[in-house]
Amino acid sequence: MTPDQKWQVILVLWGTKYPVSDVSHLIATIRAHSNPAPARVVLLTDHIRDGLDPDVIQRQMPEFFLRPEFKGSGCQAKLCIFEKGLVPPDMPAIFVDIDTVVFGNLARLLGVMVNRKTVAILQSAILPFSSFARFLHRVTLGQRYARGNSSIVVFHPAECTHIARRFRELEAQHGPNGVRPMIADERFMSWANQPNMRAIPRRMAVKLPTEFMLPWRWLILRRASLPWVRRRWNGLIAVTLPGIEVKGEALLTLADGAEIIDRKGRRLIWSEAALGPVKMQLENYYRILQANKDTPQ
Repeated sequence: MTPDQKWQVILVLWGTKYPVSDVSHLIATIRAHSNPAPARVVLLTDHIRDGLDPDVIQRQMPEFFLRPEFKGSGCQAKLCIFEKGLVPPDMPAIFVDIDTVVFGNLARLLGVMVNRKTVAILQSAILPFSSFARFLHRVTLGQRYARGNSSIVVFHPAECTHIARRFRELEAQHGPNGVRPMIADERFMSWANQPNMRAIPRRMAVKLPTEFMLPWRWLILRRASLPWVRRRWNGLIAVTLPGIEVKGEALLTLADGAEIIDRKGRRLIWSEAALGPVKMQLENYYRILQANKDTPQ
């Protein structure tokens, strides 16, 4: 990154799960921490939202992606970020889920891009994004491929419109979820763009369940005590919460040492011993959000 390099933040919002106050807080946090700050913030939404900073560009999501079958657990509606003409194509972009907490310079993630065709997401599957995964994808004709988590996506809008176009083509031919990679947005972008997929390093950003939650309390605490793990956590730029089972502001009500267990049996221990510096960073983020909501406008 150079001090004058321009980039943009992309957010996607439909329904009523997240109020405008959550969106505004995320935008303000990204702007405060990033250097250079984003030159543009674009919200792709199912309807124009009142109360946002007028500098935020709001664009209507295509009706195709707002179909009920694309707004469920597969979140295929998020593939609209690749729709031609929807996101301005003049600069690279970083998409973040609204339940992402930003601690540091988000602009640093742009350094993951190898070229303008790169799409970088969080690594989540056992098979990592690599030359071997690209080889496997090629020789199996797309039956085997590396995939990740799309809580954060680094991409250039000018070079990735083929992802949304291919999704529309397959839906027209086979219907919703007619081809297995179509069952989730992150699977589809990983499959459709496999030759140019890259992983956002875990030293930069993580998803809270995959990084901090394990079934065994003793292993959580043992791992959190390792000095090299602590050093990595100190440098994190962003952490994404799962949104349903671990809600941000609800964390503030937990007693120190309290546990949350998700549907996979993984535990979140709400303590500094288990979360390191991330516990205080989460508390600070959501306390400011809560204070803003409690302050009359």
